[in-house]
Amino acid sequence: MISDTHLPRQKSLGMSASDLGMLRERIHSKLVEKLDLARVREIEGDRLRHEVRQVVEQLLDVESTLLNRREREAVINDVLDQALGLGPLETLLEDPTISDILINGPDNVYVERHGRIVKSHVRFSGDAQLLRIVDRIVSRVGRRIDETCPMVDARLPDGSRVNAIIPPLALDGVIVSIRRFGRQPLNMENLLEFQSLTPEIAFVLEAAMQARLNIIISGGTGSGKTTLLNTLSRYIANTDRIITIEDAAELQLQQEHVVRLETRPPNIEGKGEVRATDLVRNALRMRPERILIGECRGAETLDMLQAMNTGHQGSLTTVHANSPRDAIARIETMIMMNGLDLPVRAMRQQISSAVDLIVQVSRLQGGPRRVTHVTEILGMEQDMVVMQDIFVYQPERVDREGVAHGSFAATGVRPRFQEKLEAVGVRVPPGLFQQRVLMKD
Repeated sequence: MISDTHLPRQKSLGMSASDLGMLRERIHSKLVEKLDLARVREIEGDRLRHEVRQVVEQLLDVESTLLNRREREAVINDVLDQALGLGPLETLLEDPTISDILINGPDNVYVERHGRIVKSHVRFSGDAQLLRIVDRIVSRVGRRIDETCPMVDARLPDGSRVNAIIPPLALDGVIVSIRRFGRQPLNMENLLEFQSLTPEIAFVLEAAMQARLNIIISGGTGSGKTTLLNTLSRYIANTDRIITIEDAAELQLQQEHVVRLETRPPNIEGKGEVRATDLVRNALRMRPERILIGECRGAETLDMLQAMNTGHQGSLTTVHANSPRDAIARIETMIMMNGLDLPVRAMRQQISSAVDLIVQVSRLQGGPRRVTHVTEILGMEQDMVVMQDIFVYQPERVDREGVAHGSFAATGVRPRFQEKLEAVGVRVPPGLFQQRVLMKD
């Protein structure tokens, strides 16, 4: 056999980026004409990609354009990604350091790495290509995007959250936001490694899950609420029947007995909508032991609190708020979205009796994410919900690179729920809640 090192090499003509782009489009158009779409639907995975690759190579051989090996491989991969995958997005989705992908039209693609947003070199050929990719994403989860439905929430196969909005609502073209989720869900060891919390806080949160405390995770956009919810869900017993309710399924639970429910937007006639509150009410008839709502953002909040108050201990949800006290106020506001004229005291009584812990997470300057408060709900005193901080994080300085640093501390308060922890066999180490600085980052 003759080694390929002795074969004459094709001489590259130094094709420009625009010429390569036109070649890709020609090959893709011919590929679409040549493919048997009915047969394509029957083939999946690597076999499909292998067979389509052979077709692309044959089409390239017919072209008279000379390409070197690198250019040829790049064209083949680009055509395959455009035909079978998500086009230029594939490169970004394969990069594990990217946490967010923000597309402001075909020529402006930004990514977030390590808490900083930078412009990417990735480009789309135009709005038409970008819209095709968005349509491919949303159609996988049974949704659509067009002029009658110009906004959509969807998800990628790995659970990453996708939001898209198109003209006429978006004035500058197709806008896409992708919140990445890693192929391997983060666990508590990862959060400790990232210094998002301390071993003491991790111990208390794990024990709270074992003791079936009702927990609300509060935080701003991008603060890591869903990540922490996923992490805490790992401490749910494998024998518990868990029902999850989400707008776009993102939770990655590892237990066996999990029922996943997802809301549905209205159809083109404006009918068929299924809201989170409908799913929560239906979940109560499905004999759940724990209910997990990806995010409470409306009328379903009251139903969630009632579920927590009626024997579904150990339930979890998240809310958007900047502090534990703000979380209480936001929950009150969402309860009022039901249209019920409930007295303020009655709403707060529901909250104080249903919720045991509020865990506040924040994204600090420069990108680090920290658990800033672990706060216990004690009950009512007159018309106020009484709360006490068990652990806190205090930002202290910003380094030369613009990254915030601070320290975790125990406040010295012994929580009332310690008795619940001990009742389920959790041995609380002496001095766990003693007032002290736990760690400086």
